[in-house]
Amino acid sequence: MAPCVLWVDEIEKGISTGDYDSGTSQRVLATLLTWMAEHRKPVFIVTTANDIKSLRPELIRKGRLDEIFFVDLPAPSTRAEIYRIHLEKRASDPAAFDLMELADRSVGFSGAEIEQAVVSGLYRSMAQKQALSQTMLLEEITQTRPLSVVMAEEISQLQAWAKDRTVRAN
Repeated sequence: MAPCVLWVDEIEKGISTGDYDSGTSQRVLATLLTWMAEHRKPVFIVTTANDIKSLRPELIRKGRLDEIFFVDLPAPSTRAEIYRIHLEKRASDPAAFDLMELADRSVGFSGAEIEQAVVSGLYRSMAQKQALSQTMLLEEITQTRPLSVVMAEEISQLQAWAKDRTVRAN
């Protein structure tokens, strides 16, 4: 199939370290490393990981996975764009909303949490038989406790770990 992109989502779920799976993860890792060393066709490998610390160093070294990118929580302009995307996707006119106010009020929200604020706002608007409004979205934002609050210590540790070890990607 080459040339192609091989996308492995949440790679740590299949090849993390630990002795709790009778060696299956180690065999999968060994097979992947062998394939990476021996394949000659152009395959660009992209992986995601929620817990990079559980990956073996031999997998993430240069020459195998050449770069480690860190996708942090979105900045204000990115949050506004995420609102625009999810409002459009659900047939709501983004021009009817103050996207920057929504973005400013959702500091620490991930893209998924922004999407759920829009979805919850739409459920509320349907239940009330009204059009989705700025007020409804702001109420949903206020009622949401984002992961950056619920797991603040873990998120801060991850951000500190990534600071000088990764390439920022937002």
